[in-house]
Amino acid sequence: LREVIRQHGLAAKKALGQNFLLDLNLTARIARLSGPLEGSTVIEVGPGPGGLTRALLSEGAGTVIAIERDERCLPALEEISQYYPGRLQLLNQDALTVDYEALAADGGATHIIANLPYNIATKLLVDWLRSPQWPPFYQSMTLMFQREVAERICAPKGSKSYGRLAVLSQWRAKPHIELKLPARAFTPPPKVDSAVVKLTPTPPRGEACELKHLERVTEAAFGQRRKMLRSSLKQLTSDPASLLEQAQILPTQRAEQLDLLDFTRLAAAFGELKQQS
Repeated sequence: LREVIRQHGLAAKKALGQNFLLDLNLTARIARLSGPLEGSTVIEVGPGPGGLTRALLSEGAGTVIAIERDERCLPALEEISQYYPGRLQLLNQDALTVDYEALAADGGATHIIANLPYNIATKLLVDWLRSPQWPPFYQSMTLMFQREVAERICAPKGSKSYGRLAVLSQWRAKPHIELKLPARAFTPPPKVDSAVVKLTPTPPRGEACELKHLERVTEAAFGQRRKMLRSSLKQLTSDPASLLEQAQILPTQRAEQLDLLDFTRLAAAFGELKQQS
């Protein structure tokens, strides 16, 4: 891969959030984390010089759809395509504008596996978790994040990292940190370590509520996480005490003290409040 990078002049661009993973043992290990890929469709965002792309194809993915904004990387990816004819589809697009559901396999298994560009990683994850159809179009997501972001996704109630991202991720999926990688594993080395998180979609847990209401209450609660809920939820309603009573939550609690089930009750109560207004 170092030779591929040299040959095609693929110096990583900070503006694109690029950090290349060149250890083929590691890329093969990441490719295997989703389980058997035989015959499946894999969507990969930000393949760069194609280290993970090669591993996905080698592990048996039927089709890899690689979304790469950087035109400099396309010749290197084309070389991989020639080695695996008919199995690599290249899309030279901005990952934030892609219609991912349209890419999913028709009736077959689809996985999202990627060493995500760090500058758009959280945005992409949240968009995939907001899929209007649930279960979604993918069977799993195996994604590389900055380690701090990975810890926020998997954080338990009461921890320093617990927040909106944890609630949303754990409401619609079962996330788990599968692999931790030091900064030195990448070229160029980022300033922080990284981690691979696997997210397996699950039926939403807790009280039945709408996604938009869950996002709204977590935004208010964690937006002022040092305050008691009777204060932080004033941006939702002029009478937060009644809202909290309906959700069976003490007004003196703070956001980090609520678990996922608490937040779903709060979101359901907020949804009823919105219907009445």
